[in-house]
Amino acid sequence: MSNIWYIENVDMYELLCPHKFADYAAQHVFTCFRKNDPVYMEGDSASKIFLIASGKVKISSMPERAGGEERIKAILGKGELFGEMALFGETERLETATALEETELCPMSVEIMHDLMRDYRTFALGIHKMIGWKLRKIERRMELLLFKDARTRLVEFISDLAKENSKILTDAVLVKHMYTQQNIADLIGIARPTLNLLFNDLRDEGALDFKRGEILLKNRQMFAA
Repeated sequence: MSNIWYIENVDMYELLCPHKFADYAAQHVFTCFRKNDPVYMEGDSASKIFLIASGKVKISSMPERAGGEERIKAILGKGELFGEMALFGETERLETATALEETELCPMSVEIMHDLMRDYRTFALGIHKMIGWKLRKIERRMELLLFKDARTRLVEFISDLAKENSKILTDAVLVKHMYTQQNIADLIGIARPTLNLLFNDLRDEGALDFKRGEILLKNRQMFAA
């Protein structure tokens, strides 16, 4: 199964950014956001789609049925697209997008997106690929949250990361990633202290070691599923 959490080896920014197309380069500008700046909020007008040039963006919502508690839907990085439901007639945002660090975005109006999809077959195929990937991501996450225990969620999350961005060493596999431990806890639906316990248990078992931005898989069989 391909990774549904993060695309690093397929950089969609290089394919989808409008400055790559001569007819649109002149009207193309980047927008910068500081850490914790909102890109848009639930209820805002949905008139643009955003491509991440650098940095990270959190997609979340606060459903009333959850008592106003934030629900993390995704953590996105360079080359990923968000706000794309505006392409399909969404006029009001149903989620909030927030910069998690210094972030540079490429905003595109719905009109420009439609023009690019009409005029450039490669661009249209890239958009379809990205949206299909995001749908698979949602399905996969729902499967983990509904049917897997906390330890299994973490193991499968790490397995998915390893499929996309890993380096085989002599006696281990090095996995690089963009997540903080709080990001991981939010995405797999557990508390941060529980995640810490699980990581420590796996380390004590000799299955892995970890530090910021890296996980070293010592038990390859455990993470090969």
